[in-house]
Amino acid sequence: MTRDDKTSEDRAGKDRATEAPATVPADDATRSRHSKLSIEILDANKAYYAASSPLMDDAAYDARFQELQALEARHPELLTDDSPTQRVGAAPAAGFAKVRHARPMLSLGNAFSEEDVAEFLKRIRRFLNLDEAEELAICAEPKIDGLSASLRYERGRLVQGATRGDGLEGEDVTRNLRTLDDIPDVLPGDVPDVFEVRGEVYMSKPAFQALNEAQMAADKPAYANPRNAASGSLRQLDPGITARRKLNFFAYSWGEVSALPASTQSGVLQALDRWGFTVNPLTRNCTSLAEIMAFYRDVETRRATLDHDIDGVVYKVDRLDWQDRLGFVSRSPRFAIAHKFPAEQASTILRGIDIQVGRTGALTPVARLEPVTVGGVVVSNATLHNEDEIARKDVRIGDTVTLQRAGDVIPQIVGVIIEKRPEGTEPFVFPTVCPVCGSHAVRDTRASGELDVVRRCSGGLVCAAQATERLKHFVSRNAFDIEGLGAKQIEAFFAAGEITTPAEIFTLPRRNDDLKLETRDGFGKTSVEKLFKAIDERRTIALDRFLFALGIRHVGQTTARTLAATYRTLPALLDALNAAVKDPEGEAHQDLINIDGIGPTVVTELMEFMAEEHNRTVLDDLLGELREVEPFEAPAQDSPVAGKTVVFTGTLETMTRDEAKARAESLGARVSGSVSKKTDILVAGPGAGSKAKKAAELGILTLTEQAWLDLVNGA
Repeated sequence: MTRDDKTSEDRAGKDRATEAPATVPADDATRSRHSKLSIEILDANKAYYAASSPLMDDAAYDARFQELQALEARHPELLTDDSPTQRVGAAPAAGFAKVRHARPMLSLGNAFSEEDVAEFLKRIRRFLNLDEAEELAICAEPKIDGLSASLRYERGRLVQGATRGDGLEGEDVTRNLRTLDDIPDVLPGDVPDVFEVRGEVYMSKPAFQALNEAQMAADKPAYANPRNAASGSLRQLDPGITARRKLNFFAYSWGEVSALPASTQSGVLQALDRWGFTVNPLTRNCTSLAEIMAFYRDVETRRATLDHDIDGVVYKVDRLDWQDRLGFVSRSPRFAIAHKFPAEQASTILRGIDIQVGRTGALTPVARLEPVTVGGVVVSNATLHNEDEIARKDVRIGDTVTLQRAGDVIPQIVGVIIEKRPEGTEPFVFPTVCPVCGSHAVRDTRASGELDVVRRCSGGLVCAAQATERLKHFVSRNAFDIEGLGAKQIEAFFAAGEITTPAEIFTLPRRNDDLKLETRDGFGKTSVEKLFKAIDERRTIALDRFLFALGIRHVGQTTARTLAATYRTLPALLDALNAAVKDPEGEAHQDLINIDGIGPTVVTELMEFMAEEHNRTVLDDLLGELREVEPFEAPAQDSPVAGKTVVFTGTLETMTRDEAKARAESLGARVSGSVSKKTDILVAGPGAGSKAKKAAELGILTLTEQAWLDLVNGA
C-alpha cells in the first residue's frame, strides 16, 4: 500500500465530522487555510502519482493531510471534492490506454497514534451497534510502500492489469504486469469466473540499489527511493524495461468479483495464497487494542530488517459482512485504516517570511528556510498557518526552527529552538494591507464574536492575486481541466490583460489573429493547436465540474456534486437559487438548506454569489461560450429507492442512524434532514414526532424501520 492509502483522508477525522458537526461555521481564515491545503495536496498528488516525482516525503504529506481532515471534521461544510480527502491519486499519464475501474480503487484513512486506533475501533462498534463483549476481529498487515495495481482475471486468466490512477480511472499496464514473477497468468480451476485481485507493486531494497548503480553507470539520474523506482519501472512503455527492473507484487485485496472464496478478509487472503499470489507473511488477526498495538510495535522493530519499504500497518475489519455494512465514506472505507509510523523531524534556520494571497483573499505566511533534508527530501519552505500561530510559537526571522514533514508540499514548523535564537531578533509584524494590491487586510468577526484567524484582503476583484487564483482554479484538474493552460500561462495571460474572466479563455482561438500565440516563447504551432483543441473540448462539461469551477466559497467537489445530484440540470439549480434570492424565507431557500450535506453556510454563499451583478455577468458570458453543461447522471442503481429523497426520524432499533443513511445513499437515494413536499419516503422509528406529522399532512409514504428494510432488501 502506498500514499494511495497513506494519502488518504484520515477517516477518523472524517467520521468524527459526521458524528459531531461544528455548531459554528468556519470563518474566512479557516476556509482560506482549507483552500490552500487542498491546492497544495492536489499538486503533491499529481507529482507523486503521475510523474513519480514527489514534492514531499510521506510524513510531510500526512501532516498536511491530517490538518485538512481536522478542519473538515470541525467544519463539515468545508468537505469538498476539491479537497484531496475526496480524491485518490492523480489522473493517468499519457501513453497508456485508460481503464475505468469496475469498483473504485479507494484509499485508506490514517491513524497516527494509539488514541486514533482506539477511536477507529470505537467508531466501528458505534456504527454497527456492537457492545464491548462482542468480539471484533481485525486483520492487520504491514503497509507496503509501492504502487497500487489491479489485476482482472476472467475464467482464471489474466485479461487486464491497471494502475490506480485517480481511483476511478487508471492506466492499462497489462503487458508490464505480466513480466512480474509474482503475478500468475493463469489461476487454478476453483477460482470464480471474475476475480479482480488488488495489491501493491514494489521494488525490493537490493533491486533498488542495483537499479541506481546501473543508472549512475549510464550517467542517468538515480531514483529517490524504491517507491518512485517501482512507479517509473511499471509505467515504462517498453515492457522489456519493466522486466529488467525486478519488481514484486503483494496481493491484499480485491475489486469486482463474481463470488468470494471466504467470508473473512483473512480467509480471502488465504485463498489468494492458494491461487499463487504472494501474501504478506506477517499478516495476522488481532481481537483487542492491546494486540493491535503489540503487532504495530513488532512490525516497527522489524522495519529495518525487511527487504522492502513499509510505512505503517493496515487494519481491516475481518468479517466481510461487517465490511459490507460499514461501507464507505467518500473516498475511504469505514472498515479499514492505515496506522502510520512517526514523522521525521529536522532543524534549520528561518531566513524569511513571505505573505501569499489566495483566491479568497486570505493572507497566508510561508516560511523561507535554509534548505534541509527531511526524510530524503530537501525542504526550503514551510507553512506558518496564520498570524496567531506565528505569535503563539513566537517565530522570528533568524530563528533555528524544528521542522516536521507531515503534510503537503509545504512541511510544518513544530517550534523554535529558543536557546539558538540570535540577539536582536524582533517579533514578526503581520501586514495589515495586502502585499499585492495595497487594500486593507482585515480579520472578520465570527458569529461567536471572536476574530477570524485569517486576515483577508478586502480588495476583491481589484486584487490581481485573487483574480489570477480564481482563474487558476477555473482551469484546474477537477474543474474545466484545460490541458496546456496551467498556472504559469494564466499568470502571463492575466498580466497582459488577455484573460481576465473565464469566458475570455474560450475566446482565445478567435482572437489569435491578433494575439499570434504561436510566435511567443513557450508556444509553437503544435502546442497552440493542442491548446485550442483542449479549449474546444471543454465547451461541454459536466454540471458538477461546472459548479466547482465557479469558485464559490464552500462549494468544493463534494458540495458541487451534491447540488448537481439534487437539481440534475443547471437551469433547475439556477431557478432554485434565483427563487431563494428573491424570497429568503420561501420554499426554494428551505429546500436548499434541507439538502443533506449543504446547510445554511453554503446556501448563504450561493445566494450571495447569485445576488452579485458582476457574478451574473461572468456566468452569462461563460454560458454563452459553452455548448452544453451536461445534466447530472447518477450511477445506475438497481434499487427501489434510487433517485428518491428519504428522511429518517425517531429511534432506529436494528441499525444506527449513520448506517441507515449510508445504506440509503449506497442504493442511490438522497437523504434529507427535514420533510418537505419533495420528500418521497419517511422512515419513522419509535419517538417520531413533528416530521411524522408533517409527512402525514403532505401524504408522504411513511414506513416503519422493518418495512424500509424489506423494501431495500427486496422482501
